[in-house]
Amino acid sequence: MDIQNLYSLFQSSNGVSIDSRSIEKDEIFFSIKGENFDGNRFALDAIDKGAKFSIVDDPQLKNKNERIIFVENSLKELQNLSKFNRSKFDVKVIGLTGSNGKTTTKKLICSILSEKYKTLCTHRNLNNHIGVPLTLLNIKPETEVAVIEMGANHIGEIQNLCEISMPDIGLITNFGSAHLEGFGSLKGVIKGKTELYKYLIKNYGHILLNNDDSLQKEECKSALYTSYGKDNSSDFIFKYKKEDDKLVLLINDYEFSCKIYGDYNFPNIASAISIGKILDLDNDEIQNGLNKFQTEANRSEVLEYHGNKIYLDAYNANPSSMIAALDNFNRESPNNKIIILGDMLELGSFSKDEHLKIINHLDKMDFESVYLIGEIFSSLNTSDSRFKKFNDIEELIKELDLTQIKDKSILIKGSRGIGLEKLIN
Repeated sequence: MDIQNLYSLFQSSNGVSIDSRSIEKDEIFFSIKGENFDGNRFALDAIDKGAKFSIVDDPQLKNKNERIIFVENSLKELQNLSKFNRSKFDVKVIGLTGSNGKTTTKKLICSILSEKYKTLCTHRNLNNHIGVPLTLLNIKPETEVAVIEMGANHIGEIQNLCEISMPDIGLITNFGSAHLEGFGSLKGVIKGKTELYKYLIKNYGHILLNNDDSLQKEECKSALYTSYGKDNSSDFIFKYKKEDDKLVLLINDYEFSCKIYGDYNFPNIASAISIGKILDLDNDEIQNGLNKFQTEANRSEVLEYHGNKIYLDAYNANPSSMIAALDNFNRESPNNKIIILGDMLELGSFSKDEHLKIINHLDKMDFESVYLIGEIFSSLNTSDSRFKKFNDIEELIKELDLTQIKDKSILIKGSRGIGLEKLIN
């Protein structure tokens, strides 16, 4: 379908949807295919529920209904429509990717920039080839800045998302051993993530570089960029300290603070402050934005119950984020430590070795007990009696009376699919 005609339909609609269960009147339904679903099956149902049109790519649906629009590829049409919408407006687009800290950094940036600009932000973790287009379609004439989180699990995905979203500014939080099943190695992760740099260099965009990250510096050797970090050669030089559970950053004698825990969040906060400065916010506006920042459920939360201090980070996990969380917890909690870890998923053939590295890392730490949850951790040999293994959450809850745990420091960390947040109940 001609993009201009499709855009005219979009302008006359109430937006788009890919879920027929929650379709609203006069939305356009896009029939997206996945590994375990085919949206074409629900195209007619969406119209019955009030959709203005259904975009389909199943030839069998041709001419089934006057409001059925057949295209070669529904996902490609969604992506083309979102790119066209993004190009229609004079909006500053900030793209960010990385192995760890993407969502936290995105929320920090949005919280800060919202103090001065009409800011659009990726909703939740809709950061893939479907989620990014849905976000871009929410750009309106009044939108001044859009912060687009880009996730990837294979080579070429970030490049595709850049072509769709056309970022003006970009940053990579870090490179870590995440999604190794798709990337194949850390080298593959770096190649995939730096597709953002390559796009910005080619299109005269603005790179924000973590000057304390040697891997990022290596990838930006010939590029123009603005840098931040502890290194005195940085454009924005930060000094870091802690006050209770708050992280404090000093730059040019101004003290920024943020109610978020974990040393690994220092660069996330620093990058958000740097974006604020690049876009001409003053220090008070930036601090007001940091004051309004809220962590998402199950992500870098500090909870207190029964005298226990619980550090809950059960939204996701990979080897690099797991090591960072363990090291931070070991430093911050000197006594009465309990560690609850869930399997790290999407590591492919690297899975067993990476889980063994975590167990070996734990051997160097001081703790009362470690609960390992999931089929991968459970399959590994552990000689230390302080290690207890469970195939899943339900088995742990059945065998242990968690209500008897009192006056402890507890770290809960694992991949989303393990469901460690159920322990909080």
